[in-house]
Amino acid sequence: MTTRTAFITGASRGIGLACAQALASAGTRVILAARDAAKLEAASAAIPDSSWVTIDLSSQESIKEAFAKAGPVDILVNNAAVTKDGLALRMKKDDWDAVLATNLTGAFLAVQQVMQGMMKQRWGRIINISSIVGETGNPGQANYVASKAGLIGLTKSLAQEIASRNITVNAIAPGFIDTDMTAALSDELKQNMLGHIPLKRFGKPEDVAAAVKFLASEEASYITGAVLNVNGGMYM
Repeated sequence: MTTRTAFITGASRGIGLACAQALASAGTRVILAARDAAKLEAASAAIPDSSWVTIDLSSQESIKEAFAKAGPVDILVNNAAVTKDGLALRMKKDDWDAVLATNLTGAFLAVQQVMQGMMKQRWGRIINISSIVGETGNPGQANYVASKAGLIGLTKSLAQEIASRNITVNAIAPGFIDTDMTAALSDELKQNMLGHIPLKRFGKPEDVAAAVKFLASEEASYITGAVLNVNGGMYM
């Protein structure tokens, strides 16, 4: 059986790293991509048959370079994301642009780098990590929410464009997942969040990674254009 190669953005920590570990455990060769070379090197050292490349998703040049180094990619996991929160009334255009550039435009440009190869071999998996807030909205995050809702729209359009080539495109919308990004929140806010989660616990990066591993597998070959909620029932 041919070994598939997966390219994961934002893979130096959190959900991205968990995705790399889960895919590697399924026998996939993984390429970890993020901005921090030291973190990438340490993460990759602990994953057999893995390699890493630095990437800045806000730069088209950096994206092209990273994929040129990576070589052919069978599975793309668009996970990298940044936040620059603030109320819409006072949000600077720079903060809007920076979040959209990385979270949405960067993901689209990454897809463009792998599409041709996938179409040629008539097999591919594109998995976009959106967010529960892309479905529900969230005050103070107009830029982040717009980027994550945009990923869902992008997923559905791409799914229709390239399905005939046996390439599936799906999105995962995680709820409240315990990562560095959420660790900064106050205990009061966390307790309030827990009250809205029917399963009464926060998700782990591994919960999202398990969904990625499934969508990347042969078992998921008849699923495309879907948004898989991994949120403990917080939004249905």
